[in-house]
Amino acid sequence: MKTVFFKRIFLFYTFLISCLASAQNESERELILIDKDWRFSFGHVYDTKKDFNHAEGYFSYLTKTGFGDGPAAKDFDDRAWRKLDLPHDWAVEQSFSESGSFSHGFKTAGKGFPEKSIGWYRKKINIPESDKGKIISLKFDGVFRNSKVFFNGYYLGTEESGYNGFEYDISAYVNYGGENTIVVRADASMEEGWFYEGAGIYRHVYLQKTNPVYVALNGTYITSEIKNNEAKVTAQVTIENKGNYKGLIEIVQTIFDASGKEISITQEKVKAPDFYKTAVFTSNLNVKNPLLWDLDSPNLYRLVTQIKQSEKVIDRYETAFGIRTIKFDPENGFFLNGKSLKLKGTNNHQDHAGIGTALPDEIQYYRIKKLKEMGSNAYRCSHHPPTPELLKACDELGMLVIDETRLMGINDYHLNDLKRMMERDRNHPSIFCWSVGNEEWNIEGNITGERITNIMQDFAKTIDSTRSVTVGISSGFKSGISSVVEIMGYNYLGNGDIDAHRNQFKNQPGMGTEEGSTFATRGIYFTDDARHYQSAYDKKPRPTFYSIEEGWKFYAERPYLVGIFIWTGFDYRGEPTPYGWPSVTSYFGMMDVCGFPKDNVFYLKSWWGKEPVLHLLPHWNWSGKEGQEIDVWAYSNCDEVELFLNKKSLGKKKMELNSHLEWKVKYQAGTLEAVGYKNGKKVLTETQKTTGNPENIKLSLDKENLPKSKVSVITAEVTDKKGLRVPTADNEITFDIKGGKILGVGNGDPTSLEKDQFIDQTTLVSITNFQEQNGTTTVLPEQLSSYSEKDWKEAFKDRDYKKQAPSYIYRGQFELKNNLPSNIVSFFYKKIGIETVVFVNGNKINPSNEDSQKYILNSGILKEGKNTIYIAATPLQKIKDWDVMNTDPGIIQIVTPAEAWKRKLFNGYAQIIIQKDENAKEVLLSAFSKGLKTGSLIIP
Repeated sequence: MKTVFFKRIFLFYTFLISCLASAQNESERELILIDKDWRFSFGHVYDTKKDFNHAEGYFSYLTKTGFGDGPAAKDFDDRAWRKLDLPHDWAVEQSFSESGSFSHGFKTAGKGFPEKSIGWYRKKINIPESDKGKIISLKFDGVFRNSKVFFNGYYLGTEESGYNGFEYDISAYVNYGGENTIVVRADASMEEGWFYEGAGIYRHVYLQKTNPVYVALNGTYITSEIKNNEAKVTAQVTIENKGNYKGLIEIVQTIFDASGKEISITQEKVKAPDFYKTAVFTSNLNVKNPLLWDLDSPNLYRLVTQIKQSEKVIDRYETAFGIRTIKFDPENGFFLNGKSLKLKGTNNHQDHAGIGTALPDEIQYYRIKKLKEMGSNAYRCSHHPPTPELLKACDELGMLVIDETRLMGINDYHLNDLKRMMERDRNHPSIFCWSVGNEEWNIEGNITGERITNIMQDFAKTIDSTRSVTVGISSGFKSGISSVVEIMGYNYLGNGDIDAHRNQFKNQPGMGTEEGSTFATRGIYFTDDARHYQSAYDKKPRPTFYSIEEGWKFYAERPYLVGIFIWTGFDYRGEPTPYGWPSVTSYFGMMDVCGFPKDNVFYLKSWWGKEPVLHLLPHWNWSGKEGQEIDVWAYSNCDEVELFLNKKSLGKKKMELNSHLEWKVKYQAGTLEAVGYKNGKKVLTETQKTTGNPENIKLSLDKENLPKSKVSVITAEVTDKKGLRVPTADNEITFDIKGGKILGVGNGDPTSLEKDQFIDQTTLVSITNFQEQNGTTTVLPEQLSSYSEKDWKEAFKDRDYKKQAPSYIYRGQFELKNNLPSNIVSFFYKKIGIETVVFVNGNKINPSNEDSQKYILNSGILKEGKNTIYIAATPLQKIKDWDVMNTDPGIIQIVTPAEAWKRKLFNGYAQIIIQKDENAKEVLLSAFSKGLKTGSLIIP
């Protein structure tokens, strides 16, 4: 009896724990990152055979629900496809070609390359039986571009833009308790921008599970008003009901500070929305003595929204937000939290050296920290909605943001894109302004532009009334959009008379949305047009435009101008003005594509930052120029700077506000030294020394990395025997890693055609001329016999499945362009028989241990050119007359192992981006180069 009693007690507690776990599961919204373990392969823009026969079916996915064919079909065999993790940019993996797109950095992808313009992605996931009754969704942060998504063969939809986030409800299509297949087809053949945009699923993907009554997509909107040291927070929440519940629900809104302390709470009971309807509810909360979000103290709060049904939490949704005030004044510029603030901004595209647009989250932080270190306080998203992680980094690090939509217009395509961007991003305290357009030359100066701008501005106010709207304008500042836009966005002083426009529209605040663009190559001090290298001394990019210094002075001297956004913070791929091939990146950045600073960074740091600055240019390695005059500049915010060459003074000069100092110095090897003075006292010194020859490789962890991050940025350089960095070094460095993997390499050279990534190359080769003969017995051969040539016929043609032979012998060919011993060649068999024997070039091949339908082919039995494969099989039988039988024998996969990772230094630097393995205690990165001492770095 005791045994029975204890068994009953045990079963009761087991049941109770199960119920509690179930209740917890029901109460918690799940957002699961599903970036890992995808399969990828290229398709084709117009050749359906090369696109895996997609859209060849009698019924397409558009004519009948669930008829996704080719790779869109649930059971498509993708075993031979490449394995990878997201985010992924297939364009950055490609080589360069002069026939590639100028604007996209001459990569062999996109328009002009139909075989590298379509990318297929597939992933299998299991969804448990216990999730029945929930709303299951797929969430994509962005796919470039024109993506079609399928789930278990069902077509979910198309998202044309590569910059929009989107979500699909898959609840009705799920195989609960079993395997499910996600398929994405991305078409990057058309460009949206005139800059590098990448290709593929380059942002995160999530699986979301919620109760049928839940907070809708981007369903909270938080605003605040500050009065008498108290913030009144208005929390608006949109609830959606995709179930049949018709009763009351309770909405609980709670504010927590950064430490997790509860600050304020409110709750109310309301009627749930009707089936497949939404309803908006508003709560008011108070925060006493609020910690304001500011540039130096980016304080954040969390609003936790709970929906309760019969006292049970059925959904929980978190929103980060900040409390702060912003104000534009047409006379006095911009105010943050009541304090005047000059915006010191940069424009930026979203790619980075070595990794293209597929930036790990950590690199977003890395780039924002680089900009802040320069003294920048504002960031313009040029020219599209950013990835959410960028805005999160700006919120947490303290960087103001102009959030920009991609295209101007008044129809659903344009306004819906604007709405989605604003609803997704409007809770970010970093965003101070919305931009609804940039350099729309066709409409900037006419009535059409006025009408579109008025509609977009008014539409934006219906979504967020707390921020102003701007447009970047470059074709004159006289009429059209310039007359009606709320905040005037001036793109370049050379394009119009800013003072004249301001005098005409004195109630319209304005800012330099693009300004100060220059052409400069890091570490180059003599322009060499033949090599496409521009001197790094600040100068006008063209006669009518302003240099960085001239641009900043113009805006700094005018209090009514809000500030300036330099074009650009970082170099970017594509748009290699003023050159073309073989230049593959822009020259506009204050930093190169890696984030290595050009000298202009130190000009801005002198007048944008708060710390004392003294920077001397150029380097002092000018062998062969002895006795020639070299322009020596000092960037500094010191009162005076004195220059010395080999301890001999070349004069002390007074620094003017927002300026720099220059000397003409006849070159002789040695030490160039600058001394900075404030109030007559020496406060800083800076030297440039002539170095010896390269002897050692030095690897260092960049200080902008996040602590304990899985992804790290490493700088490679070479030093002489005294440990001095050699600024002209161009050695090729080879890298090896243990405990992690390399994601990409770069060096900032605008003309470098080196590989960004070294990855195994996967090639798929079809079996052609597939023929058959009847076998006479069900016993399959162990070795090949001689078969009569006259008996071969096209395989499966006119097959009578009710009168099949006991077995069949099939024959086909596949072509190998080379037969390298290092290649791994596999045959992925697709079942065309019950029992099967495979022969290649007369040799019987046994299946692999990992997969009974995979055959690894030894290079010893293969040859360059044509190879012959025989398959002996007993036939599959039709169960129903309408069953579609597989007639594809499979595919040959050739994996060519990658070369070792390597990169040349460019003017002394290269960059390596690495990712630590999940279970590794540390990463060891080693660097090798002929004639140099090996360098190594351990990252815990």
